[in-house]
Amino acid sequence: NEGEGDLFLISLKAGGTGLNLTGADTVILYDLWWNPAVEQQAADRAYRMGQKNTVQVIKLVAQGTIEEKMHELQESKKNLIAEVIEPGEEKLSSITEEEIRDILMI
Repeated sequence: NEGEGDLFLISLKAGGTGLNLTGADTVILYDLWWNPAVEQQAADRAYRMGQKNTVQVIKLVAQGTIEEKMHELQESKKNLIAEVIEPGEEKLSSITEEEIRDILMI
């Protein structure tokens, strides 16, 4: 928090759990994961008690690459989860066979 540099680089795998980064106010995600929750958990490291600044999360996605397809899949997963899980619930109440096929892309 009080070092000379203003930059801290860490991979999602290493930085996804067990860290509180309240000294950070900008999170840049540049290595996408198939599971959007992994990225959200990593970004949430800056949203902790003691954070005094507004946190900005930036996701870098190169146009025309597999990353763009991964991002689209993540968004569709998030939308499907939002439709299936009612507000305030922590687990699925029900899911249809068609929704499972959509998730698995079959």
